[in-house]
Amino acid sequence: MVEDRTTDGKRIAQLLSSEVSSREDSGFDALEVANADADVEPSAEGELAYEIARGEEILAEVYVHDERARVEFRERTDAAAETADEVGLRVRPKAVQPPRTLVFVEDGAEVKRATDVFVAVL
Repeated sequence: MVEDRTTDGKRIAQLLSSEVSSREDSGFDALEVANADADVEPSAEGELAYEIARGEEILAEVYVHDERARVEFRERTDAAAETADEVGLRVRPKAVQPPRTLVFVEDGAEVKRATDVFVAVL
């Protein structure tokens, strides 16, 4: 059996965007993908692909790396960190003011788990 894994950061970010845009449960109908850069190219440092907004409020930013996507939660960072850890995603704090929580989505199969983090933040 061949195991296909999606580890392209841009593709992972696209999958996450589709998941957030299409879900209508747990408050997802209030979320939207904002300020999307369709031409974004992944980099080692990460490039901003889009933001996830609820109305005028930016909840998170999504960055694309060569082999993963990174979600920077700006709101309810403690809930984001706790849930990401519980669902098995790599997570770490970002020491800025105000603080942020970084959640790494390293495989297309992890996108569903990343949406669990959004549920906790909502």
